[in-house]
Amino acid sequence: MSVEELDTNPLPYGELALQTIAMPKDTNANGDIFGGWLLSQMDLAGSITASELAEGRVATVAIEGMSFLTPVHVGAVVSCYCDVLETGRSSVRILVEVWINARQDGEPIKVTEGEFIYVAIDDNKLTRPIPQ
Repeated sequence: MSVEELDTNPLPYGELALQTIAMPKDTNANGDIFGGWLLSQMDLAGSITASELAEGRVATVAIEGMSFLTPVHVGAVVSCYCDVLETGRSSVRILVEVWINARQDGEPIKVTEGEFIYVAIDDNKLTRPIPQ
């Protein structure tokens, strides 16, 4: 399934990797949650998935195709879903979607998505193969 096809999906795609609550300390001057805070939650979620797949330490090497669709309000339950798009010799590409529930009716709302690329590293911070 392509990223374009995922945009039309009314429900989260992938596995729930991280869930947290958006707090007042994470807001901008307009009272919305900072995009950078969301990005950090996405990176954490992606790294959990990548670490499990790589059976060890990973490092984020790139973020591609990031798009913010709607603001996040304080108190929203932020859910990050991950789907492994591609696994290479030492790297993994993961689609991370962020969803919240609407204040009014509780319906899920897609907030953002992005492709994160991680590389498996050893104790010396050198690239290592991902176990097959």
